Amino acid sequence: MLAFGRGFPSFANFEHSENFNRPTLNLVNSFHWAEDMDSLRQEKVQKFEEFVDRRLKPDLVRAIAERDKVFDQQKIFSDLRKNIESLEKNSVTSLRTLVNLGSEVYTQAEVPDTQRIFVDIGLGFHVEFTWSEALKFISLREEKLERQIEEYTRLIASIKAQIKLVCEGIRELLQIPEEKTVEGRVF
Repeated sequence: MLAFGRGFPSFANFEHSENFNRPTLNLVNSFHWAEDMDSLRQEKVQKFEEFVDRRLKPDLVRAIAERDKVFDQQKIFSDLRKNIESLEKNSVTSLRTLVNLGSEVYTQAEVPDTQRIFVDIGLGFHVEFTWSEALKFISLREEKLERQIEEYTRLIASIKAQIKLVCEGIRELLQIPEEKTVEGRVF
């Protein structure tokens, strides 16, 4: 046993004293606590990333695809309205045209009376309309399609906001400093 002098404990006694062991244990516990926090932080980041990749991004892709389908329907009805207005304006009573049979195969068709037309109303049903009836139906349908487009646009904006919020949460978890962003699309 070594003694350091009067009033100093020996090396052997100091090694086993509470004052010596407690700081060492706290440093070890602090190290394990920091490791546990890093592990927990990484686990949370991974769950958030999985949520974005497996839920939000596919929802966004689906919403955009559905809105694009509605845009396509809107274009079809807009073209039909323009064609009917053109027929009315030019007082066309009969018509010769090409009809697509499918797979880009066309045949000539003759329409002896253009005063009545068949309009696809959905689910494979076609209704015979006069020009004025068709125009009324088309305007109602275009209003409905416009409302659907607005709903999908709001849904898309909401999903993008959720993605941005989760990404911001990930940034905070990783303690990455905030960057100044340029306004624009998230994806």
